[in-house]
Amino acid sequence: MAKNSKSIPARGLRVADQIQRDLSKIIWAELKDPRVGMITLTEVQLTPDYAHAKVYFTTLADDPTAIKNTFEGLNKAAGFLRNQLGLKLRIHTLPQLHFIHDTSTMRGIAMSKLIDEANATHVPEDKNDSEN
Repeated sequence: MAKNSKSIPARGLRVADQIQRDLSKIIWAELKDPRVGMITLTEVQLTPDYAHAKVYFTTLADDPTAIKNTFEGLNKAAGFLRNQLGLKLRIHTLPQLHFIHDTSTMRGIAMSKLIDEANATHVPEDKNDSEN
């Protein structure tokens, strides 16, 4: 909530956070699509007019087939999720939900592995060289 953005007022950030919390609960408790397994909603970005919401998600398995199935299941259930969200959230404009797979976690893991490999191949300086 520490984000300061001139394009999205503080209320927009609060609404996005509430949408993220409510959608997480709805997906966990009420969504029965077998394609949607264990997911985490990492971020919700709202347009300034609240007409559209980008919902970023990650999956437990990083298998491309599982990610594709989850994406299809979420998009198929978008209308149901929007309807259930409307029952919990009282705002004038209920946004259309657009699901996007968040790859930042996988990129972070890959970068961490590269750093670990670089550190493992790094040859420490000889102590005798540093004394001269």
